[in-house]
Amino acid sequence: MNYNYARALDSSSALSSSSISDVAIAAIAGILGFVILVASIIVIMQIIGMWKVFTKAGEKGWKAIIPFYNIAMLYKISGMSPYLVFVYIGLFIPFINFFASLALAIITLYQKVNLMKAFKASTGLTVAMLMVPFVTYLILGFGESEYFGFDEKATVEE
Repeated sequence: MNYNYARALDSSSALSSSSISDVAIAAIAGILGFVILVASIIVIMQIIGMWKVFTKAGEKGWKAIIPFYNIAMLYKISGMSPYLVFVYIGLFIPFINFFASLALAIITLYQKVNLMKAFKASTGLTVAMLMVPFVTYLILGFGESEYFGFDEKATVEE
């Protein structure tokens, strides 16, 4: 009798392999759901901030919603050629994609620094733009900073 009681206890307390896999799947789904939620919040924050930045720069805010067009407008606001957005096509071409990714890294860095120059932002805010752009766009858009742009004649004379 003692043996049956111990055996019953063992079978009821042990987790079956199906319940362990159910727990693992639920944990992975929970983590994935949380990551998707955080990513969605970051994207929405960046779109709102870019909308306000575009408005301050004299562009229409809705341009911040359209993929690739918003990047072309950021290049334009930053005093760069909006046609640089076509470098993204190089990412889909084998062998060229390596060089396109290097070029885009440099172009993106240059664009962000130029954008901050156009708003005459501090060095600290420029570093923040490189690290957390979704927050910096909100600071630029809703803050007191003004868009000064790039006057080509003024830069040549200086």
